[in-house]
Amino acid sequence: MQADYDSTANAISITITAADRADRSDEVHPRAIVALLDEQPIEVQLLYPDLGISEPLAAVADRYGLDHEALAAAAQSALAAPDRVISLEVAARSAA
Repeated sequence: MQADYDSTANAISITITAADRADRSDEVHPRAIVALLDEQPIEVQLLYPDLGISEPLAAVADRYGLDHEALAAAAQSALAAPDRVISLEVAARSAA
């Protein structure tokens, strides 16, 4: 997973799966747009993250069955290092 906060545009891009193109996009929340390829999410665009990230990312996670915590970690990492691409590896939870 990669994330990039563009401080000029005030938007975060979270790449879930690298792809050359998307088939369509889905506005899941007024501040969250998901790019889809074969009906699978490949990228999340989070607009105006300064207004909060939890609600729009929760909407994305709920609609597409994604890991809300992983999306939030990616967004927070991008905010911590603006205008640079951040790469994250998120493993599955270990069995307790």
